[in-house]
Amino acid sequence: MSFILHGLGVSGGIAIGRALLMSHATLEVSHLTIAPRMVDKEIDRFERAIAAVKAELATMKEATEHAPAELAAFIDLHAMFLDDPELVDVPKQLIRERRCNAEWALVQQMEHLVEQFEQFDDTYLKERKFDVVQVVERVVKELMGHPGRNLLRTAKGVKEENLVVVAHDLSPADVIAFKEHRFAAFITDVGGATSHTAILARSMAIPASVGLENARAVIRDGEQLIIDGTRGVVIVNPDIRILEEYQLRKNQLELERSKLKRLKSAKSQTIDGTEVQLQANIELPGDVPESLELGAEGIGLFRTEFLFLGRGDMPDEDEQFEAYRKVVKGMAGRPVTIRTFDLGGDKAIDENRTQTNPALGRRAIRLSLAEPKMFQTQLRAILRASKYGPVKLLIPMLAHAHEIDQTLAALEQAKSSLRGEKVSFDEKIEVGGMIEIPAAALAVGMFMRRLDFLSIGTNDLIQYTLAIDRMDEQVASLYDPLHPAVLMLIAHTIASAEKIDVPVSVCGELAGDPELTRLLLGMGLRIFSMHPTQILEVKSRVLKTDLTEVAPAVRKMLRLDEPAKLREALDKLNA
Repeated sequence: MSFILHGLGVSGGIAIGRALLMSHATLEVSHLTIAPRMVDKEIDRFERAIAAVKAELATMKEATEHAPAELAAFIDLHAMFLDDPELVDVPKQLIRERRCNAEWALVQQMEHLVEQFEQFDDTYLKERKFDVVQVVERVVKELMGHPGRNLLRTAKGVKEENLVVVAHDLSPADVIAFKEHRFAAFITDVGGATSHTAILARSMAIPASVGLENARAVIRDGEQLIIDGTRGVVIVNPDIRILEEYQLRKNQLELERSKLKRLKSAKSQTIDGTEVQLQANIELPGDVPESLELGAEGIGLFRTEFLFLGRGDMPDEDEQFEAYRKVVKGMAGRPVTIRTFDLGGDKAIDENRTQTNPALGRRAIRLSLAEPKMFQTQLRAILRASKYGPVKLLIPMLAHAHEIDQTLAALEQAKSSLRGEKVSFDEKIEVGGMIEIPAAALAVGMFMRRLDFLSIGTNDLIQYTLAIDRMDEQVASLYDPLHPAVLMLIAHTIASAEKIDVPVSVCGELAGDPELTRLLLGMGLRIFSMHPTQILEVKSRVLKTDLTEVAPAVRKMLRLDEPAKLREALDKLNA
């Protein structure tokens, strides 16, 4: 019987293959009462299981060298949970007090922690409950004699490129195991736009759909599946006509991707000769080779907070310096824009420090200015790295002029301390600001008078303009880059900067969306920064654009305020 499941498309592309159901260890363990003399042995069994899972995660961490940058951070996050007294010590107390088996004690504490995560308003933090469940499930498997390393044994002897992984959920450790395999796609019952499955799928360019709710229960091993990772659609047992249609679409996508590789060495300029810079967004130094391989002309956004996430402590000055220097030297003279820590909000510096509304609380530059020691450490490390190539400093989430003034004062303090130590750095390092709050876009003049360049962060700009949590799939349909107010703010910022010759870039998701390339070019944007895998497709649009035709059409488009007419105008612009 053929049927369709609808979820959240988190990684584009089309996959056709047979279902491979992943084993899902039940956490409904039995409650056993043990004899007093067996309590110490039960605790020892529990500790050995914890140690075994730690060792397994450490082995997987070593295998992340050539994997997407986010994987190592996710593995560290799971390892950190295994050091948390709430997850490790409390179950041992339960074993002693209730004389129960280790599996039951661990699951009881897990359920308590999941309830705590459910209390968070922030979607990202709420989704971390899945991390707790994944870690506990791994330990339970070890206790029951079914460790996670056996997860993929069912795939032996089968052509993996024809298999679609179907799971209730996938942990980072599971995805690490996929590195040596070539599955067509994967789908999961749970997960949202910020779940590990979503983030990792996009990084690995694997078609994926999440949040399908009951796919694992209704799909059978070996059934044929079509995955549309753009629309989030899963077609189970498609008929011949549908199968042929999607096979044709899949072939067309693969042909287009193959052709794009030829553009790597092509100069990025429009038909009328206007040069456009295409730069890369990165999280870790390991992203540099891929950026260069795909033709990045520089690093437009180095998200330095990823050096911190998942490790539980702050990297010291030397560690940060080495990371920044590695990126600068790796880019071999190309510009590198390093953003100061954008911590807080969905990227917490302290998991125990909660805020009523993290997106509107002490985050990014607000947090850095409130933690001067942490800020000085980072500024000194960035300045030291500027000796090795062209480095620009980018300040996130600016809203007030005094934030810039305080940041520049802090930068001068860092410079002065390095001069005193006779440490070399670029005295003329450029300082720029993120325009990602409507107030900043509307009052952009006061920022341009103080800064050397601007970078528009469209992800947060849309979120704050439309009052929509961009991490919450429940309101995903309202997250609209083509909302007239959003376009007005972006166009105003670009035009204002152009008037006084202040460089401006876009580094949010809009920069990497080829459907919006001509629109942004028509607004006057000349510097795009995006995930490395998006560069060639955007370059293809740039090469086919004639600004003498596009610019007038965009000016007319920006006068529209009806969503349907805006969409129609965009389709015409891309025709």
